[in-house]
Amino acid sequence: MSDKTTEELALEPEDSPCQLVCSMERESGHCFGCGRTQDEISYWTLKTPEERLAILAELPARMPPLIKLREERRAKRRVNKRRRPPAATSD
Repeated sequence: MSDKTTEELALEPEDSPCQLVCSMERESGHCFGCGRTQDEISYWTLKTPEERLAILAELPARMPPLIKLREERRAKRRVNKRRRPPAATSD
């Protein structure tokens, strides 16, 4: 027999769309990783299965613009990392 409570058994990690990116887009308020709002993330475990399914149904429409913005941000970040300070001259 397991030591887990009934609540712990009911809440499986695979039920969550979380991608462990956890960075919010300012304008829309959606997470770059999973597409949920802060409230949807915070209250995920308190929502009914029907409410979760309704949110999951919306995510495919939310993700394309978020993925595009996330890739643009990553590209800028990579460019900045490649820049090196000018070499010191010994005059």
